[in-house]
Parts: sequence; C-alpha cells; structure tokens
Amino acid sequence: QVQLVESGGGLVQAGGSLRLSCAASRSTFNLNDMAWYRQTPGNHRRQLVASLAATGLTNYEDSVKGRFSVSKDNGNTVHLQMNNLKSEDTGVYYCAVPMLRVWGQGTQVTVSS
Repeated sequence: QVQLVESGGGLVQAGGSLRLSCAASRSTFNLNDMAWYRQTPGNHRRQLVASLAATGLTNYEDSVKGRFSVSKDNGNTVHLQMNNLKSEDTGVYYCAVPMLRVWGQGTQVTVSS
C-alpha cells in the first residue's frame, strides 16, 4: 500500500507563501488522480485541488483559484504552492489519492492576520 507524507506547513503572515509537498512511497501520481484537502476544527475535510493524471489538468476550488498551484516533480512528489495566503486558509492540509483511499498524515498551516 502506498504511503503519503506531507511536509512544508508552518506559520506565515497573511499575504505570505508556503509550499507544501506530498511524497509518495512509490511512483503514484503519474497514474492516479490526487487531491489536496483542508480541514478546520469542527468541519469535514474540504477538497481544494484535484489533479487529474489522465489529462494533466488541475481543478481548483474557487477560494484558492489564482493563489494556489500544483506542480509535480516526478511520479513520487507533488507540491502545492500557496501564495497570498489569507487567515481563512488556516487548517490542516492533507494530500490524498482518492482511488486508492490513501491519505497523508496532514500538515498544519497557520496564517496570522
């Protein structure tokens, strides 16, 4: 079973940037769709980004469109570049491969206003 590990979270001021990474234990992202989610206390995980392996297209939720972008190093690592961060971007960020029902452990992002 593939494992996912997120990294890159932290504390940043509003307007700043962070780059999250999602590393898979084996080549995964070339053949499988992947997604990034955010969870805040008391809420379900909310999908922010869906990256489609077959087409190479990426869909962004409206609140992050134009500020977040996904890139892929190879089949093992995907990055989420987050720019112009806002306080409402605060939460735990997870990467996932939905078809395989695999999730990372999450990384905390805190944006101070």
